[in-house]
Amino acid sequence: MTIPRIVGAGLIVIGVGVGIGKIGGQAMEAIARQPEAYGKIQTAMLIAAALIEGIGFAALFATAELDG
Repeated sequence: MTIPRIVGAGLIVIGVGVGIGKIGGQAMEAIARQPEAYGKIQTAMLIAAALIEGIGFAALFATAELDG
């Protein structure tokens, strides 16, 4: 793997971590404000986190060497 690909993969992982952390933090704040909406908030949070992870995996595959 070349250096730019390694750096790109690292940036992808950092970005995904920051994104999921932000979603989790905001969801906790929302649940603290409206505890009765816990189920809806949790569902939306999990869907958003899954979408971010999917994009992260796609980006990691794009940075992978496919030469063999």
